Amino acid sequence: MEIIEKAPAKLNLTLDALYKREDGYHELEMVMTTVDLADHITLKNLPEDEIIIRTTSGVLPLDKRNHAFQAAKLMKETFQIKKGVEITIEKKIPIAAGLAGGSSDAAATLRGLNRLWELNLSLDELADLGAKVGSDVPFCVYGGTAFVTGRGDQIQHIGTMPQCWVVLVKPRVGVSTGTVFSALSFEELVHPNTNEMIAAIQNEDYQEMIQNVGNVLEHITIARHPDIERIKYKMLKFGADAALMSGSGPTVFALCEKYSRAQRVYNGLKGFCKEVYLVRTLK
Repeated sequence: MEIIEKAPAKLNLTLDALYKREDGYHELEMVMTTVDLADHITLKNLPEDEIIIRTTSGVLPLDKRNHAFQAAKLMKETFQIKKGVEITIEKKIPIAAGLAGGSSDAAATLRGLNRLWELNLSLDELADLGAKVGSDVPFCVYGGTAFVTGRGDQIQHIGTMPQCWVVLVKPRVGVSTGTVFSALSFEELVHPNTNEMIAAIQNEDYQEMIQNVGNVLEHITIARHPDIERIKYKMLKFGADAALMSGSGPTVFALCEKYSRAQRVYNGLKGFCKEVYLVRTLK
């Protein structure tokens, strides 16, 4: 038996940090959505009691550092599964990009193993398990568009964001999420208007939505990697309705209501960066 699950990338339409929690994490408020750039996860039972990871990526770890491996190990230990599994990750989402590729792979693994091993768990139960793997995993279990709080583990669905085109650009730099968060100074933050973003999505108001994108981590990552600011400038110059860094970066995304605008942004950025993608938002 073979199970195939899609693992879409996520974007932060807003990302706000409220305070540092006692557990060391930051209390977050985010509006997150999924886009049609996705890895594909294939799962097969193995007679041996082992977890084997295969991937089309030459740089993705195949051991316990891999989020899909961690998710499978958690499922086996939690439900005392004695059979093994082979997990093949067809990688399309850029690695270490602020798009939750690893978290989405883990979420897809949880959903897939739930089917493969006939565990009959709800998405809520899978999300609770996913929180033990990583902060973005609970959202990725559900997908769609949501208001996300806590350290990323509290999910409130808010409907479907207005359909549009998205251009994603990943610069050739690496970003440490922990380093970016450690540089936060709460006295200097300009907080995005999360409530206005939620209202815009619920009202299917695209113009209001693009006015309220915001990410409190953006200025920190830009200070270390100025190319992010240059990419944003080029996106807006080529006609994007809005441009923002996703997560802790370094990926920058542009929102375009019209395909012709998105195509122009895409063509304009292809000569500037190697990893450029043109996709749709997901319903």
